[in-house]
Amino acid sequence: MSNEHILDKTCQARRPLKVLVIGAGGNGSSIFLQLPYLHQALHVWGHEGLRVELMDGDLISETNCVRQPFATSDVGINKALVLVNRVNLFWGLEWSASPHHFPAASLKEYNSSPDVVISCVDTRGARATIAKAVCSTKSGVAYWLDLGNSAATGQYILGQPLNDRNCRRRMRLRTVVELYPEIASPWVGEESLPSCSAMEALERQEPYTNQVLATSALAMLARLFRYGKIGHHGAFYNAVTGRMHSIPVDPELWKRTQRRSRGFIKKSVRASS
Repeated sequence: MSNEHILDKTCQARRPLKVLVIGAGGNGSSIFLQLPYLHQALHVWGHEGLRVELMDGDLISETNCVRQPFATSDVGINKALVLVNRVNLFWGLEWSASPHHFPAASLKEYNSSPDVVISCVDTRGARATIAKAVCSTKSGVAYWLDLGNSAATGQYILGQPLNDRNCRRRMRLRTVVELYPEIASPWVGEESLPSCSAMEALERQEPYTNQVLATSALAMLARLFRYGKIGHHGAFYNAVTGRMHSIPVDPELWKRTQRRSRGFIKKSVRASS
């Protein structure tokens, strides 16, 4: 019999769910522009909808206009400000923008913490900073959804970080850094710098990978909020083969994955020393 994750009780309250999206690049912009559809669906289902904040400190470059939803007239303006203004004007919302990078000292107060953090960053250092914040003792983050990708592959993983809101228990959804600690480990090496040309941008990341990941991740969240349960908490996508493999809610699978990841990190550390 397959396992199912039951929606955190605190997210069933009759109030808007607070969502923080970190990163407004390929994945982040795709996620953010689709969140209004989830917001409206929640209203239809009797919920209070979403209250979203988008955070990113980067300015729009000409290269960003190739595969991200920005126009040449946006060049030089902060990504978060452009997207939030666009969404608010179109949908009549009052969502907010934070035109700076995620601060390491945030999310320390339970009551002010978002219910859901969605991270769409492209460096291990940034993920490590987010992991430390959502897992801090006083953090009240219920769920952490992380998206990441390479040129033609990617993944999204929903977890429940260990903090003041989530206690240790067998069926707690493991986070991306628990299952794959190498994704936030400095010993593995850091990714290359952002591409500086349109051709390089498309070589490093093919079109539509971001949209597939964003749509699939939000479809999973929609089922969780509508039905109060899900049987998977993430997936891996391969644009070359067209296949997507889901990550089931399975404590035994989590243990095996963690063992393999620890072995991978040990090999990486030995190779770099």
